[in-house]
Amino acid sequence: MANKYWTVSLPVHNSASQLWNQIQEGISKHSFDTPLYRFNIPNLRVGTLDSLLSLSDDLAKSNNFVEGVTHKIRRQIEELQRVSGVDSGGLTVDGVPVDSYLTRFVWDEAKYPTMSPLKEIVDGIHSQVAKIEDDLKVRVSEYNNIRSQLNAINRKQTGSLAVRDLSNLVKPEDIITSEHLITLLAIVSKYSQKDWLSSYETLTVYVPRSSKKLYEDNEYALYTVTLFSRVADNFRTSAREKGFQIRDFEYSQETHENRKQELDKLVEDQERLRASLLQWCFTSYGEVFSSWMHFCAVRLFAESILRYGLPPSFLACVLAPSVKSEKKVRSILEGLSDSTNRQVAYQCAYWKIEDEVGTGMVGLAGDSDAHPYVSFTINLA
Repeated sequence: MANKYWTVSLPVHNSASQLWNQIQEGISKHSFDTPLYRFNIPNLRVGTLDSLLSLSDDLAKSNNFVEGVTHKIRRQIEELQRVSGVDSGGLTVDGVPVDSYLTRFVWDEAKYPTMSPLKEIVDGIHSQVAKIEDDLKVRVSEYNNIRSQLNAINRKQTGSLAVRDLSNLVKPEDIITSEHLITLLAIVSKYSQKDWLSSYETLTVYVPRSSKKLYEDNEYALYTVTLFSRVADNFRTSAREKGFQIRDFEYSQETHENRKQELDKLVEDQERLRASLLQWCFTSYGEVFSSWMHFCAVRLFAESILRYGLPPSFLACVLAPSVKSEKKVRSILEGLSDSTNRQVAYQCAYWKIEDEVGTGMVGLAGDSDAHPYVSFTINLA
C-alpha cells in the first residue's frame, strides 16, 4: 500500500471517456508503475458562487483538522499494538482495506445526501469528527491514568532500594518484633558494606551481632539489624551520621496481600481498557477516514468548479506515483489539462503570485506549487 496519493481533476473539453483514455495511455507509456484510478464524485449541489468562494476559504483548514484526527487515531493504534506486542491487523473502512476504499471510493448518499448544501455536508463532517476526537481524548486519558498508576507501582517495586517497596524482599521470618526487641532495615551503599559490618554494633549500646543481608542491587544492599527497642532511635541517628539509611518498615501479611490484589486489578483494568480502546480506535478510524474521503471529494468538487467554471465538466482520478515518478506524472497531467486555456493560465499565474506574497491562496490547490489542474495530496501515514 502506498503512503501518499494524489487526488486530481482535469477539465473535460470533449468527453470524459476520451480524457480518461488519454490519461491511461500517458501513464502507461511514461510512468507504467504509477497506479491510476477513477475518483467518482457525484453531482453535488453547487449553490451560489459567493457561497462556494466562502466555503473554499475554510476547506483547507477543515481538511487539516480531519486529516489530523485520522493520523492521531492511527498513531494511537500503533502505540497500543507496540505496547501489547500484538499486531491486530491492517486498518480498514467498512471491512475494506484503507487503500482499496480510497481507490474505489463510492459516495455514501444515505449519510451525505447530494442535494444537501456543500456547507452543510462540510459542517456535518467537521462536527462528527470533532465528537470522535473528544471521545478519543476521554478514552486515552482513562487508559493513561491506569498506566500511570501501574508505572508508579512498578517503579516502587523495581527502583533503587532507597525508594522501592520492600514488602516483596522481606519475609516474616526476617523481622523480630517483641516487647523488648525490634528489627530495623538498613540501606547500605554497595561499596560501604564492609564499613557497615564492622561498625553497626558500635552505633549505639546493646546492639548484638545480628545483621543479615537480604538483597543487593546495582547501588545498595539491604540489611536487617535486630536490637533493643529502647536504643532504636539512637541507632537511627548514628546510622544517618555514618551515611546509612534506616527505612521505616512494618511487615503485614494483610497489607502485602492488599497490594498484590491492587496490582493484579490494575493490570487487569489496563488490559481491559487497552483492548477496548484498540477496538474503538479501529472502528473510529474507519469512520473518520470515510468522512475524510467524502470531505476530499467535496473539496475537489468545489475547487474544480471555481477553477473550471459551470456547468461541472471535469474528470477526477487518484494516483499513487513513486517519488522518482512524480515529476514525470506532473508533466503528463499538465500536458492533458489544456494549459493554454486563458482562464486557467490566468488563475495559475495569479495563485503563484499570491503564494509568493504569502496570502495563502495557493492553499486552495493543495500543493506548494500551482498547477493548471486541481491537485490535493493525501498522506496515509
